Amino acid sequence: MASLNRPIKGVVLDVGETLVDETEYWGRFADRLRVSRLTFFATLGWLLKSGAPHQEVFARVSPETDWRSLVRDREPPFGASDLYPDAVPTIDRLRAAGLLVVVAGNQPEAGEGALTEAGVRADLVISSDRLGAAKPDPRFFVELAAAVNLDASEMVSVGDRVDNDVLPALQARMAAIHLRRGPWGIAHIDHPGAAKATACLDSLTEVADLLAPL
Repeated sequence: MASLNRPIKGVVLDVGETLVDETEYWGRFADRLRVSRLTFFATLGWLLKSGAPHQEVFARVSPETDWRSLVRDREPPFGASDLYPDAVPTIDRLRAAGLLVVVAGNQPEAGEGALTEAGVRADLVISSDRLGAAKPDPRFFVELAAAVNLDASEMVSVGDRVDNDVLPALQARMAAIHLRRGPWGIAHIDHPGAAKATACLDSLTEVADLLAPL
């Protein structure tokens, strides 16, 4: 594991399974498809462990479903009750320490408002749709740094996915923390790229302890 051996001025926090516990988000899809949550979650887990696109879960459990319309017509993706308990305290702690906090994920613009309404108070909350770039394109992270007038080398990405949050951030010259929680975070512990992460941690509290020690 590499060390965090340079000054950090900004932090990029992923959304799903970093700030937001997506259990209910995915569970509601299972309910709408009239598939048991156990079956849906098991299928989703198999797909992510095999490296297949997670959207394939819809074709597996309900082949006749147009998953794009299902996702487009879904209820608001999350609320305050879906935030991990350490999400808001960590953001507050990082900002109190003088770090710029950016919250960004592969989402439609509507997700930005949902985060704000859920109580997320960051220096910038932005979706991939509005940014004009999506992970795993390293440009996603380059554009985020430019949006807060920092060099990418002055920032660290925090996320649960090695393929989306760690490797492309490193390509963009950010430091990158692999957050080992949620289905992707656990499945990616033995990902070939996990060893390249600047740090591998199990909670946002640990992230705050590293970046903004009390």
